[in-house]
Amino acid sequence: MISQKWAKLLRSLQQKKYRKIEQLFVVEGEKAVLEVLQSDWSVKALFATEDFLQRHAALAQKAAMVQQASPTELAQVGSFQSNDAALAAVEIPAQLDYQEQAVDWVLVLDQINDPGNLGAMIRIADWYGIKTILCSSDTVDLYNPKVIAAAKGSFLRVQLHYGDLNHWLGQTGLPVYGAYLEGENIHQLALQQQGGYLVMGNEANGISPALAQLVSRKLTIPAFGQTESLNVAMATAVLVDNLKRLSAVRS
Repeated sequence: MISQKWAKLLRSLQQKKYRKIEQLFVVEGEKAVLEVLQSDWSVKALFATEDFLQRHAALAQKAAMVQQASPTELAQVGSFQSNDAALAAVEIPAQLDYQEQAVDWVLVLDQINDPGNLGAMIRIADWYGIKTILCSSDTVDLYNPKVIAAAKGSFLRVQLHYGDLNHWLGQTGLPVYGAYLEGENIHQLALQQQGGYLVMGNEANGISPALAQLVSRKLTIPAFGQTESLNVAMATAVLVDNLKRLSAVRS
């Protein structure tokens, strides 16, 4: 049974200010909880059904505290409408300083507000082997429950840095590509060197004017139909796929 103290704390972690105070966030669902238990992230508390604890007894021991809970209790303290497996309170790791890698691709997110989009973009980065994402300070919080749910465990393998994008990109010698409705056709792009930054802008307003001044090449995805635009996560997948393909051809 989940105590009143823990129930109150877990519900409070739905809000950013309490995640910051407690330095904790919530991971929900069997697969995601198993992934975090298998990682080197610190799990402060694990709440799980009897079935989950029986099937994963060894992994459950990695949590500092383990309590059995019913599916109803798990749903009441989390953000899922139903959860018949597990929920974990995980410690937020210290943010590392960003160190540029000469031949890597880095995803840059400027004012991305939708948690579902951020979670999807983390998964896209993970799929294509991109290890680093730079986020503007006003991009949605990584530890938002909807981001964690949409990222499906990929947040464990992709490092996000929040800070001043203008400062980071203003110091680089690597090319900075930006996603625009008008720009160079990504299908016809020729890479002059491997690695660089891909900037994706706000869902409604695009890349901010100040950051746009640091974009060295504007890229667009050619449209063959009538829709006005793509979802920012979908556009990210298309652009990253092409950049990785072009990198492979160049090498």
